[in-house]
Amino acid sequence: MPISRRSFVVSAGATMAALVGSPRLVLPWRRRYALVIRGGTVFDGLGSPGIEADVAIDNGRVVAIGKNLQDEGAVVIDARGMAVAPGFIDIHSHGDGSLWTDPRAESIVRQGVTTIVVGQDGSSRAPAGRADGDGEGGRAFPGFAAYWDAVKTLQPSVNVASMVGLGTVRGIVIGNVDRPATEEEIARMTQIVEQALAEGACGASSGLEYTPGAFATREELIALCKPLASRRLPYATHMRNEDDHVLEAIDESIAVATGAGCPLQISHLKTEGPRNWGKLDEIFAHIHRARGGLDATAKPNEPARKPVASKGRGAAASSRTKRPAATTPTKAPDPRGIDVAFDRYPYVAYQTGLTNLFPVWSRAGSTEEFLKRLDDPSSAEKIRRETMAKVELIGGWDNVQISGVSNYADAAADGKRLGSFAKTQQLEPYALAVALLQRGKGNVGMVGFAMSEDNLARILAHPQGMVCSDGGAYATDGPTHKGHPHPRGLGTFPRVLGRYVRENKALSLASAIHKMSGFPASRIGLTDRGRLAPGMAADVVVFDPSTVEDKATFEDPFHYPVGIKAVVVNGVVALREDQRSADRSGQALANKP
Repeated sequence: MPISRRSFVVSAGATMAALVGSPRLVLPWRRRYALVIRGGTVFDGLGSPGIEADVAIDNGRVVAIGKNLQDEGAVVIDARGMAVAPGFIDIHSHGDGSLWTDPRAESIVRQGVTTIVVGQDGSSRAPAGRADGDGEGGRAFPGFAAYWDAVKTLQPSVNVASMVGLGTVRGIVIGNVDRPATEEEIARMTQIVEQALAEGACGASSGLEYTPGAFATREELIALCKPLASRRLPYATHMRNEDDHVLEAIDESIAVATGAGCPLQISHLKTEGPRNWGKLDEIFAHIHRARGGLDATAKPNEPARKPVASKGRGAAASSRTKRPAATTPTKAPDPRGIDVAFDRYPYVAYQTGLTNLFPVWSRAGSTEEFLKRLDDPSSAEKIRRETMAKVELIGGWDNVQISGVSNYADAAADGKRLGSFAKTQQLEPYALAVALLQRGKGNVGMVGFAMSEDNLARILAHPQGMVCSDGGAYATDGPTHKGHPHPRGLGTFPRVLGRYVRENKALSLASAIHKMSGFPASRIGLTDRGRLAPGMAADVVVFDPSTVEDKATFEDPFHYPVGIKAVVVNGVVALREDQRSADRSGQALANKP
Protein backbone atom coordinates (compact mmCIF):
# COMPACT_ATOMS: atom_id res chain seq x y z
CA MET A 1 0.00 0.00 0.00
CA PRO A 2 1.57 3.30 -1.05
CA ILE A 3 2.54 5.79 1.69
CA SER A 4 1.12 9.28 1.38
CA ARG A 5 3.38 12.30 1.82
CA ARG A 6 1.52 13.17 5.05
CA SER A 7 2.00 9.66 6.41
CA PHE A 8 5.74 9.81 5.56
CA VAL A 9 6.22 13.11 7.41
CA VAL A 10 4.39 11.83 10.48
CA SER A 11 6.33 8.58 10.43
CA ALA A 12 9.66 10.35 9.98
CA GLY A 13 8.84 12.73 12.85
CA ALA A 14 8.01 9.83 15.14
CA THR A 15 11.24 8.07 14.19
CA MET A 16 13.26 11.25 14.85
CA ALA A 17 11.68 11.62 18.29
CA ALA A 18 12.50 8.02 19.09
CA LEU A 19 16.12 8.44 18.02
CA VAL A 20 16.59 11.67 19.94
CA GLY A 21 15.19 10.04 23.04
CA SER A 22 17.43 6.99 22.72
CA PRO A 23 20.68 7.22 24.72
CA ARG A 24 22.26 4.37 22.75
CA LEU A 25 22.13 5.85 19.26
CA VAL A 26 24.22 8.72 17.87
CA LEU A 27 23.00 10.45 14.74
CA PRO A 28 25.58 10.93 11.96
CA TRP A 29 25.28 14.71 12.23
CA ARG A 30 25.46 14.91 16.03
CA ARG A 31 28.54 16.71 17.35
CA ARG A 32 30.21 14.30 19.69
CA TYR A 33 33.07 16.42 21.08
CA ALA A 34 33.32 19.88 22.57
CA LEU A 35 36.55 20.59 20.66
CA VAL A 36 38.51 18.91 17.88
CA ILE A 37 42.02 20.00 16.88
CA ARG A 38 42.47 18.69 13.36
CA GLY A 39 45.44 17.69 11.26
CA GLY A 40 48.34 18.87 13.38
CA THR A 41 51.59 17.12 14.23
CA VAL A 42 50.86 15.80 17.70
CA PHE A 43 53.66 15.50 20.26
CA ASP A 44 52.95 13.40 23.34
CA GLY A 45 55.20 15.38 25.70
CA LEU A 46 57.43 12.39 26.47
CA GLY A 47 60.04 13.16 23.81
CA SER A 48 58.59 10.96 21.07
CA PRO A 49 58.51 12.25 17.47
CA GLY A 50 55.29 13.94 16.41
CA ILE A 51 52.58 12.14 14.44
CA GLU A 52 49.88 13.62 12.24
CA ALA A 53 46.58 13.20 14.08
CA ASP A 54 43.40 14.82 15.36
CA VAL A 55 42.85 15.52 19.06
CA ALA A 56 39.31 15.34 20.46
CA ILE A 57 38.42 17.04 23.75
CA ASP A 58 35.30 16.81 25.88
CA ASN A 59 34.47 17.69 29.48
CA GLY A 60 37.93 19.16 30.01
CA ARG A 61 39.74 15.95 29.03
CA VAL A 62 41.44 14.54 25.98
CA VAL A 63 39.11 11.73 24.87
CA ALA A 64 40.62 10.59 21.56
CA ILE A 65 43.75 11.00 19.45
CA GLY A 66 43.82 9.50 15.96
CA LYS A 67 44.05 10.15 12.28
CA ASN A 68 40.90 11.47 10.63
CA LEU A 69 38.58 11.19 13.61
CA GLN A 70 35.09 10.95 12.12
CA ASP A 71 33.09 12.84 14.74
CA GLU A 72 32.96 16.60 14.69
CA GLY A 73 33.41 19.08 17.50
CA ALA A 74 31.32 22.04 18.57
CA VAL A 75 34.58 23.97 18.02
CA VAL A 76 37.16 22.91 15.44
CA ILE A 77 40.73 24.22 15.25
CA ASP A 78 42.55 23.65 11.97
CA ALA A 79 46.09 22.70 13.00
CA ARG A 80 47.44 21.61 9.61
CA GLY A 81 51.12 22.53 9.43
CA MET A 82 51.17 23.18 13.16
CA ALA A 83 52.64 21.41 16.17
CA VAL A 84 50.12 20.27 18.80
CA ALA A 85 51.67 19.75 22.22
CA PRO A 86 50.71 19.46 25.87
CA GLY A 87 50.24 22.87 27.46
CA PHE A 88 53.61 24.07 28.70
CA ILE A 89 54.38 23.78 32.42
CA ASP A 90 56.59 26.51 33.88
CA ILE A 91 58.49 24.61 36.56
CA HIS A 92 59.84 27.81 38.15
CA SER A 93 57.47 30.76 37.93
CA HIS A 94 56.65 33.91 39.86
CA GLY A 95 53.45 34.38 37.90
CA ASP A 96 51.24 34.37 40.98
CA GLY A 97 52.68 37.70 42.05
CA SER A 98 50.08 39.61 40.06
CA LEU A 99 47.22 37.09 39.69
CA TRP A 100 45.01 38.90 42.17
CA THR A 101 45.69 42.14 40.30
CA ASP A 102 45.17 40.68 36.84
CA PRO A 103 43.99 37.05 36.69
CA ARG A 104 44.20 37.03 32.88
CA ALA A 105 47.91 36.13 33.14
CA GLU A 106 48.25 37.46 29.59
CA SER A 107 51.96 37.00 28.99
CA ILE A 108 51.83 33.47 30.40
CA VAL A 109 48.94 32.21 28.30
CA ARG A 110 50.30 33.83 25.15
CA GLN A 111 53.50 31.77 25.48
CA GLY A 112 51.52 28.52 25.48
CA VAL A 113 51.94 28.01 29.23
CA THR A 114 48.92 26.44 30.91
CA THR A 115 50.39 25.63 34.36
CA ILE A 116 52.74 27.63 36.58
CA VAL A 117 54.65 26.21 39.53
CA VAL A 118 55.10 28.98 42.08
CA GLY A 119 56.38 29.24 45.66
CA GLN A 120 59.95 29.47 44.39
CA ASP A 121 63.28 30.72 45.75
CA GLY A 122 62.24 29.99 49.32
CA SER A 123 59.18 32.25 49.26
CA SER A 124 55.56 31.11 49.05
CA ARG A 125 52.20 32.79 49.61
CA ALA A 126 51.31 30.15 52.17
CA PRO A 127 51.68 29.74 55.03
CA ALA A 128 51.64 33.36 56.17
CA GLY A 129 51.70 32.56 59.86
CA ARG A 130 48.64 34.70 60.44
CA ALA A 131 45.17 35.01 59.02
CA ASP A 132 45.37 38.60 57.78
CA GLY A 133 47.81 37.91 54.95
CA ASP A 134 50.66 40.28 54.16
CA GLY A 135 48.78 43.53 53.76
CA GLU A 136 48.82 43.29 49.95
CA GLY A 137 45.21 42.56 49.17
CA GLY A 138 45.20 39.25 51.00
CA ARG A 139 47.83 37.70 48.72
CA ALA A 140 49.37 35.67 51.51
CA PHE A 141 47.37 32.97 53.22
CA PRO A 142 47.51 31.24 56.59
CA GLY A 143 47.85 27.81 54.98
CA PHE A 144 47.68 26.00 51.67
CA ALA A 145 44.06 25.00 52.16
CA ALA A 146 43.15 28.70 52.24
CA TYR A 147 45.47 29.38 49.31
CA TRP A 148 43.80 26.76 47.09
CA ASP A 149 40.37 28.09 48.03
CA ALA A 150 41.47 31.59 47.04
CA VAL A 151 42.82 30.39 43.68
CA LYS A 152 39.57 28.50 43.00
CA THR A 153 37.55 31.61 43.83
CA LEU A 154 39.77 33.81 41.66
CA GLN A 155 39.78 31.26 38.80
CA PRO A 156 42.78 32.61 36.89
CA SER A 157 43.48 31.84 33.26
CA VAL A 158 46.22 29.33 34.12
CA ASN A 159 46.55 26.37 36.46
CA VAL A 160 48.54 27.00 39.64
CA ALA A 161 50.68 24.56 41.61
CA SER A 162 52.89 25.71 44.47
CA MET A 163 55.85 24.66 46.53
CA VAL A 164 56.27 25.69 50.16
CA GLY A 165 59.05 28.23 50.65
CA LEU A 166 61.53 27.29 53.36
CA GLY A 167 62.51 30.95 53.73
CA THR A 168 58.86 31.76 54.38
CA VAL A 169 58.74 29.00 57.00
CA ARG A 170 61.92 30.27 58.66
CA GLY A 171 60.53 33.78 58.72
CA ILE A 172 57.44 32.57 60.59
CA VAL A 173 59.38 30.71 63.26
CA ILE A 174 62.63 32.67 63.59
CA GLY A 175 62.29 35.90 61.63
CA ASN A 176 64.93 37.58 59.48
CA VAL A 177 67.67 36.79 61.98
CA ASP A 178 71.20 35.64 61.19
CA ARG A 179 71.60 32.68 63.54
CA PRO A 180 71.20 28.90 63.49
CA ALA A 181 67.82 27.44 64.38
CA THR A 182 67.41 25.62 67.67
CA GLU A 183 66.25 22.01 67.79
CA GLU A 184 62.82 23.16 68.91
CA GLU A 185 62.60 25.66 66.04
CA ILE A 186 63.64 23.02 63.51
CA ALA A 187 60.91 20.75 64.86
CA ARG A 188 58.33 23.54 64.50
CA MET A 189 59.47 24.37 60.98
CA THR A 190 59.39 20.71 59.97
CA GLN A 191 55.84 20.46 61.25
CA ILE A 192 54.86 23.46 59.12
CA VAL A 193 56.41 21.83 56.05
CA GLU A 194 54.58 18.57 56.80
CA GLN A 195 51.30 20.46 57.01
CA ALA A 196 51.96 22.32 53.76
CA LEU A 197 52.66 19.06 51.94
CA ALA A 198 49.59 17.43 53.45
CA GLU A 199 47.55 20.35 52.07
CA GLY A 200 48.93 19.99 48.57
CA ALA A 201 52.28 21.75 48.19
CA CYS A 202 54.23 20.05 45.39
CA GLY A 203 57.71 20.42 46.86
CA ALA A 204 59.84 22.72 49.00
CA SER A 205 62.02 25.57 47.76
CA SER A 206 64.93 27.51 49.19
CA GLY A 207 66.47 30.85 48.30
CA LEU A 208 69.91 30.72 49.85
CA GLU A 209 71.08 34.06 48.43
CA TYR A 210 68.10 35.79 49.99
CA THR A 211 67.14 36.46 53.57
CA PRO A 212 66.09 34.76 55.76
CA GLY A 213 66.84 31.59 53.77
CA ALA A 214 70.53 32.47 53.57
CA PHE A 215 70.80 32.00 57.34
CA ALA A 216 69.73 28.34 57.23
CA THR A 217 72.38 25.71 57.89
CA ARG A 218 72.74 22.53 55.89
CA GLU A 219 71.41 20.53 58.84
CA GLU A 220 68.30 22.70 59.00
CA LEU A 221 67.66 22.24 55.28
CA ILE A 222 68.04 18.47 55.51
CA ALA A 223 65.55 18.29 58.39
CA LEU A 224 63.00 20.44 56.59
CA CYS A 225 63.33 18.41 53.37
CA LYS A 226 62.91 14.98 54.95
CA PRO A 227 59.08 15.13 54.67
CA LEU A 228 59.56 15.27 50.87
CA ALA A 229 61.17 11.84 50.68
CA SER A 230 58.15 9.58 51.13
CA ARG A 231 56.16 11.68 48.68
CA ARG A 232 58.98 11.74 46.09
CA LEU A 233 58.60 15.50 45.77
CA PRO A 234 61.59 17.72 45.00
CA TYR A 235 63.71 20.13 46.96
CA ALA A 236 64.10 23.09 44.56
CA THR A 237 66.94 25.40 45.45
CA HIS A 238 68.19 28.79 44.42
CA MET A 239 71.64 27.83 45.58
CA ARG A 240 73.80 29.68 48.07
CA ASN A 241 76.12 30.84 45.31
CA GLU A 242 75.99 30.88 41.49
CA ASP A 243 79.39 32.38 40.71
CA ASP A 244 82.80 31.90 42.34
CA HIS A 245 81.59 29.18 44.70
CA VAL A 246 79.05 27.53 42.42
CA LEU A 247 80.68 24.10 42.69
CA GLU A 248 80.54 24.20 46.47
CA ALA A 249 76.91 25.28 46.23
CA ILE A 250 76.15 22.36 43.90
CA ASP A 251 77.72 19.98 46.39
CA GLU A 252 75.74 21.49 49.27
CA SER A 253 72.51 21.08 47.32
CA ILE A 254 73.35 17.46 46.58
CA ALA A 255 74.20 16.87 50.24
CA VAL A 256 70.83 18.27 51.36
CA ALA A 257 68.89 16.05 48.95
CA THR A 258 71.03 13.04 49.87
CA GLY A 259 70.54 13.63 53.57
CA ALA A 260 66.81 14.08 53.15
CA GLY A 261 66.40 11.25 50.64
CA CYS A 262 64.43 13.41 48.19
CA PRO A 263 64.81 14.49 44.53
CA LEU A 264 66.81 17.66 43.86
CA GLN A 265 65.79 20.44 41.46
CA ILE A 266 68.51 23.05 40.94
CA SER A 267 66.75 26.28 40.07
CA HIS A 268 67.85 28.32 37.03
CA LEU A 269 71.28 26.64 36.78
CA LYS A 270 73.93 29.14 35.75
CA THR A 271 77.61 30.05 35.91
CA GLU A 272 77.63 33.74 36.74
CA GLY A 273 80.45 36.04 35.72
CA PRO A 274 82.89 35.48 32.82
CA ARG A 275 85.56 34.01 35.07
CA ASN A 276 83.15 31.20 36.02
CA TRP A 277 81.82 30.32 32.57
CA GLY A 278 84.41 27.56 32.20
CA LYS A 279 83.05 25.63 35.19
CA LEU A 280 80.08 24.10 33.39
CA ASP A 281 81.81 20.82 32.59
CA GLU A 282 82.68 20.41 36.26
CA ILE A 283 79.10 21.18 37.26
CA PHE A 284 77.77 18.54 34.88
CA ALA A 285 80.34 16.07 36.24
CA HIS A 286 79.22 16.71 39.85
CA ILE A 287 75.58 16.17 38.85
CA HIS A 288 76.41 13.03 36.87
CA ARG A 289 78.33 11.58 39.80
CA ALA A 290 75.49 12.38 42.20
CA ARG A 291 72.96 10.70 39.93
CA GLY A 292 75.16 7.62 39.97
CA GLY A 293 73.30 4.52 38.88
CA LEU A 294 70.50 6.64 37.42
CA ASP A 295 72.94 7.78 34.74
CA ALA A 296 74.61 4.44 34.10
CA THR A 297 74.51 4.91 30.33
CA ALA A 298 74.64 8.70 30.11
CA LYS A 299 77.61 10.85 29.18
CA PRO A 300 78.42 13.28 31.98
CA ASN A 301 79.56 16.18 29.80
CA GLU A 302 77.42 15.80 26.71
CA PRO A 303 77.62 19.05 24.69
CA ALA A 304 74.93 20.76 22.70
CA ARG A 305 74.29 19.21 19.29
CA LYS A 306 75.61 22.23 17.48
CA PRO A 307 77.78 25.08 18.79
CA VAL A 308 75.83 28.29 19.22
CA ALA A 309 77.40 31.50 18.00
CA SER A 310 78.01 33.94 20.83
CA LYS A 311 76.17 37.22 20.54
CA GLY A 312 76.00 40.34 22.64
CA ARG A 313 78.30 41.90 25.22
CA GLY A 314 77.91 39.12 27.77
CA ALA A 315 79.10 36.35 25.47
CA ALA A 316 81.90 38.30 23.85
CA ALA A 317 84.43 37.32 26.50
CA SER A 318 83.67 33.62 26.16
CA SER A 319 86.77 32.75 24.16
CA ARG A 320 89.00 34.65 26.57
CA THR A 321 87.78 32.90 29.70
CA LYS A 322 86.97 29.39 28.52
CA ARG A 323 88.68 26.62 30.46
CA PRO A 324 89.66 23.22 29.15
CA ALA A 325 86.86 20.67 29.47
CA ALA A 326 86.91 18.86 32.79
CA THR A 327 87.79 15.18 32.60
CA THR A 328 85.21 12.60 33.56
CA PRO A 329 85.58 11.96 37.30
CA THR A 330 87.59 8.86 38.09
CA LYS A 331 85.66 8.25 41.29
CA ALA A 332 83.01 5.59 40.72
CA PRO A 333 79.45 7.00 40.81
CA ASP A 334 77.22 5.99 43.70
CA PRO A 335 75.20 3.05 42.31
CA ARG A 336 72.14 4.22 44.23
CA GLY A 337 72.15 7.78 42.92
CA ILE A 338 69.83 10.67 43.71
CA ASP A 339 67.37 12.19 41.28
CA VAL A 340 69.03 15.49 40.29
CA ALA A 341 67.60 17.75 37.59
CA PHE A 342 67.62 21.47 36.88
CA ASP A 343 65.88 24.22 34.95
CA ARG A 344 66.92 27.35 33.11
CA TYR A 345 65.46 30.33 31.27
CA PRO A 346 66.84 31.07 27.76
CA TYR A 347 68.57 34.39 28.49
CA VAL A 348 72.08 35.45 29.52
CA ALA A 349 70.79 37.87 32.15
CA TYR A 350 69.07 37.22 35.47
CA GLN A 351 66.57 39.37 37.36
CA THR A 352 66.49 40.02 41.08
CA GLY A 353 66.34 42.85 43.59
CA LEU A 354 69.08 45.46 43.51
CA THR A 355 69.69 44.59 47.16
CA ASN A 356 71.07 41.23 45.97
CA LEU A 357 74.27 43.01 44.91
CA PHE A 358 74.83 43.81 48.57
CA PRO A 359 76.28 41.26 51.05
CA VAL A 360 73.76 38.99 52.70
CA TRP A 361 74.92 39.84 56.21
CA SER A 362 74.02 43.50 55.58
CA ARG A 363 70.42 42.50 54.79
CA ALA A 364 69.68 40.81 58.12
CA GLY A 365 66.72 42.19 60.04
CA SER A 366 64.31 44.75 58.63
CA THR A 367 64.66 46.82 55.48
CA GLU A 368 65.11 49.88 57.67
CA GLU A 369 68.06 48.23 59.41
CA PHE A 370 69.65 47.40 56.06
CA LEU A 371 69.24 50.97 54.81
CA LYS A 372 70.77 52.36 58.02
CA ARG A 373 73.82 50.11 57.60
CA LEU A 374 74.45 51.69 54.20
CA ASP A 375 75.17 55.00 55.96
CA ASP A 376 76.62 53.68 59.22
CA PRO A 377 80.38 54.44 59.36
CA SER A 378 80.99 51.12 61.11
CA SER A 379 79.58 49.10 58.21
CA ALA A 380 79.26 51.33 55.13
CA GLU A 381 82.79 50.85 53.78
CA LYS A 382 82.71 47.06 54.20
CA ILE A 383 79.33 46.92 52.40
CA ARG A 384 80.64 49.09 49.59
CA ARG A 385 83.77 46.96 49.16
CA GLU A 386 81.84 43.67 48.97
CA THR A 387 79.20 45.15 46.67
CA MET A 388 81.82 46.51 44.28
CA ALA A 389 83.45 43.06 44.15
CA LYS A 390 80.10 41.58 43.09
CA VAL A 391 79.64 44.25 40.43
CA GLU A 392 83.17 43.64 39.12
CA LEU A 393 82.41 39.90 38.91
CA ILE A 394 79.50 40.46 36.53
CA GLY A 395 81.42 42.92 34.40
CA GLY A 396 80.69 46.39 35.77
CA TRP A 397 77.79 48.74 36.42
CA ASP A 398 76.65 48.76 32.79
CA ASN A 399 75.79 45.07 33.19
CA VAL A 400 73.22 46.17 35.78
CA GLN A 401 69.90 47.31 34.30
CA ILE A 402 67.21 48.84 36.51
CA SER A 403 64.01 46.83 36.00
CA GLY A 404 61.59 48.53 38.36
CA VAL A 405 61.45 51.31 40.94
CA SER A 406 58.83 51.91 43.60
CA ASN A 407 59.55 55.63 43.99
CA TYR A 408 57.75 57.47 41.20
CA ALA A 409 60.39 60.22 41.14
CA ASP A 410 62.94 57.64 39.98
CA ALA A 411 60.88 56.40 37.03
CA ALA A 412 63.49 57.74 34.59
CA ALA A 413 65.86 55.02 35.81
CA ASP A 414 63.59 52.19 34.59
CA GLY A 415 65.27 50.24 31.81
CA LYS A 416 68.56 52.13 32.10
CA ARG A 417 72.03 50.61 32.51
CA LEU A 418 73.12 51.87 35.88
CA GLY A 419 76.65 52.89 34.90
CA SER A 420 75.55 55.00 31.94
CA PHE A 421 72.57 56.44 33.78
CA ALA A 422 74.81 57.48 36.67
CA LYS A 423 76.89 59.57 34.26
CA THR A 424 73.80 61.44 33.08
CA GLN A 425 73.00 62.17 36.73
CA GLN A 426 76.61 63.16 37.43
CA LEU A 427 76.76 60.57 40.18
CA GLU A 428 79.12 57.73 41.01
CA PRO A 429 77.26 54.44 40.22
CA TYR A 430 77.47 53.00 43.73
CA ALA A 431 76.15 56.24 45.21
CA LEU A 432 73.26 56.18 42.73
CA ALA A 433 72.45 52.56 43.61
CA VAL A 434 72.33 53.45 47.31
CA ALA A 435 70.19 56.52 46.62
CA LEU A 436 67.70 54.49 44.58
CA LEU A 437 67.42 51.96 47.40
CA GLN A 438 67.04 54.65 50.05
CA ARG A 439 64.30 56.47 48.13
CA GLY A 440 62.58 53.22 47.15
CA LYS A 441 62.67 51.76 50.68
CA GLY A 442 64.79 48.91 49.35
CA ASN A 443 62.31 48.00 46.61
CA VAL A 444 64.27 48.32 43.35
CA GLY A 445 64.54 45.62 40.70
CA MET A 446 67.54 44.85 38.53
CA VAL A 447 68.61 42.70 35.59
CA GLY A 448 72.20 41.45 35.62
CA PHE A 449 74.00 40.49 32.39
CA ALA A 450 76.43 37.83 33.58
CA MET A 451 76.04 34.52 31.73
CA SER A 452 77.42 32.79 28.62
CA GLU A 453 75.32 32.07 25.53
CA ASP A 454 77.29 28.89 24.83
CA ASN A 455 76.68 27.57 28.34
CA LEU A 456 73.01 28.46 28.10
CA ALA A 457 72.52 26.28 25.02
CA ARG A 458 74.30 23.37 26.70
CA ILE A 459 72.22 23.68 29.87
CA LEU A 460 68.98 23.67 27.89
CA ALA A 461 70.10 20.66 25.84
CA HIS A 462 71.35 18.57 28.78
CA PRO A 463 69.24 15.44 29.44
CA GLN A 464 68.43 16.67 32.97
CA GLY A 465 67.63 20.24 31.93
CA MET A 466 64.15 21.68 31.54
CA VAL A 467 62.73 25.08 30.65
CA CYS A 468 61.53 27.67 33.14
CA SER A 469 60.80 31.38 32.93
CA ASP A 470 61.63 32.47 36.50
CA GLY A 471 59.38 35.35 35.50
CA GLY A 472 56.14 37.05 36.37
CA ALA A 473 52.92 37.75 34.47
CA TYR A 474 52.60 40.94 32.44
CA ALA A 475 50.32 42.52 29.87
CA THR A 476 50.54 45.26 27.28
CA ASP A 477 47.53 46.85 28.93
CA GLY A 478 46.11 47.12 32.42
CA PRO A 479 47.70 46.93 35.88
CA THR A 480 50.57 44.59 34.96
CA HIS A 481 51.90 46.93 32.29
CA LYS A 482 54.41 48.62 34.54
CA GLY A 483 58.11 48.88 35.20
CA HIS A 484 60.71 47.46 32.84
CA PRO A 485 60.66 43.71 33.42
CA HIS A 486 63.01 41.01 32.20
CA PRO A 487 61.70 39.76 28.82
CA ARG A 488 61.59 36.18 30.15
CA GLY A 489 58.15 36.91 31.58
CA LEU A 490 56.83 37.47 28.05
CA GLY A 491 58.98 35.35 25.77
CA THR A 492 60.69 32.36 27.40
CA PHE A 493 58.92 29.39 25.81
CA PRO A 494 58.62 30.76 22.24
CA ARG A 495 62.27 31.85 22.50
CA VAL A 496 63.38 28.27 23.17
CA LEU A 497 61.30 27.00 20.24
CA GLY A 498 62.44 29.70 17.83
CA ARG A 499 66.04 30.38 18.78
CA TYR A 500 67.32 27.14 20.30
CA VAL A 501 65.28 24.62 18.30
CA ARG A 502 64.66 26.14 14.86
CA GLU A 503 67.61 28.51 14.45
CA ASN A 504 70.50 27.09 16.48
CA LYS A 505 69.38 23.45 16.59
CA ALA A 506 70.69 23.09 20.13
CA LEU A 507 67.89 20.59 20.78
CA SER A 508 65.14 18.87 18.82
CA LEU A 509 61.53 20.01 18.80
CA ALA A 510 60.35 16.82 20.52
CA SER A 511 63.01 17.21 23.22
CA ALA A 512 62.15 20.87 23.82
CA ILE A 513 58.46 20.03 24.20
CA HIS A 514 59.35 17.27 26.69
CA LYS A 515 61.40 19.77 28.71
CA MET A 516 58.37 22.09 28.77
CA SER A 517 55.66 19.53 29.56
CA GLY A 518 56.15 15.87 30.46
CA PHE A 519 59.45 16.34 32.26
CA PRO A 520 58.34 19.13 34.64
CA ALA A 521 55.02 17.36 35.24
CA SER A 522 56.87 14.26 36.39
CA ARG A 523 58.99 16.29 38.82
CA ILE A 524 56.03 17.50 40.87
CA GLY A 525 53.62 14.58 40.62
CA LEU A 526 51.24 16.03 38.02
CA THR A 527 50.03 12.66 36.76
CA ASP A 528 47.22 13.97 34.54
CA ARG A 529 49.10 16.79 32.79
CA GLY A 530 52.19 17.21 30.70
CA ARG A 531 51.17 14.53 28.18
CA LEU A 532 48.76 14.30 25.30
CA ALA A 533 46.87 11.03 25.70
CA PRO A 534 43.24 10.00 26.22
CA GLY A 535 42.18 10.64 29.80
CA MET A 536 44.65 13.46 30.39
CA ALA A 537 43.56 16.99 31.30
CA ALA A 538 42.98 18.99 28.12
CA ASP A 539 45.81 21.52 28.40
CA VAL A 540 47.04 22.00 24.83
CA VAL A 541 49.13 24.45 22.83
CA VAL A 542 49.08 24.73 19.03
CA PHE A 543 52.00 26.58 17.46
CA ASP A 544 53.78 27.05 14.16
CA PRO A 545 57.33 25.67 14.45
CA SER A 546 58.41 27.69 11.42
CA THR A 547 57.42 31.09 12.83
CA VAL A 548 57.15 30.83 16.63
CA GLU A 549 59.38 33.51 18.13
CA ASP A 550 59.72 35.82 21.11
CA LYS A 551 59.41 39.57 20.52
CA ALA A 552 60.14 40.92 24.01
CA THR A 553 63.62 42.42 24.42
CA PHE A 554 65.62 43.85 27.29
CA GLU A 555 65.25 47.29 25.75
CA ASP A 556 61.53 46.94 24.95
CA PRO A 557 59.99 44.05 26.91
CA PHE A 558 56.26 44.61 26.46
CA HIS A 559 55.67 42.53 23.35
CA TYR A 560 53.86 39.20 23.07
CA PRO A 561 55.38 36.36 21.02
CA VAL A 562 54.24 35.29 17.57
CA GLY A 563 53.48 31.82 16.24
CA ILE A 564 51.33 30.59 19.15
CA LYS A 565 48.09 29.80 17.34
CA ALA A 566 45.88 28.39 20.09
CA VAL A 567 46.00 27.60 23.80
CA VAL A 568 43.50 25.36 25.55
CA VAL A 569 43.25 25.27 29.36
CA ASN A 570 41.17 22.47 30.86
CA GLY A 571 39.28 22.06 27.60
CA VAL A 572 38.48 25.76 27.19
CA VAL A 573 40.02 27.77 24.35
CA ALA A 574 41.92 30.58 26.06
CA LEU A 575 43.73 31.91 22.98
CA ARG A 576 43.02 31.53 19.27
CA GLU A 577 44.66 33.50 16.47
CA ASP A 578 45.84 36.19 18.94
CA GLN A 579 42.33 36.61 20.37
CA ARG A 580 41.95 35.99 24.10
CA SER A 581 38.80 34.43 25.52
CA ALA A 582 37.05 36.14 28.42
CA ASP A 583 36.61 32.70 30.01
CA ARG A 584 39.16 31.85 32.69
CA SER A 585 39.47 28.12 33.24
CA GLY A 586 42.62 27.69 35.32
CA GLN A 587 42.51 25.43 38.36
CA ALA A 588 44.26 25.12 41.71
CA LEU A 589 46.47 22.05 41.42
CA ALA A 590 46.92 20.81 44.95
CA ASN A 591 49.28 17.84 44.95
CA LYS A 592 47.61 14.52 45.68
CA PRO A 593 49.87 11.78 47.06
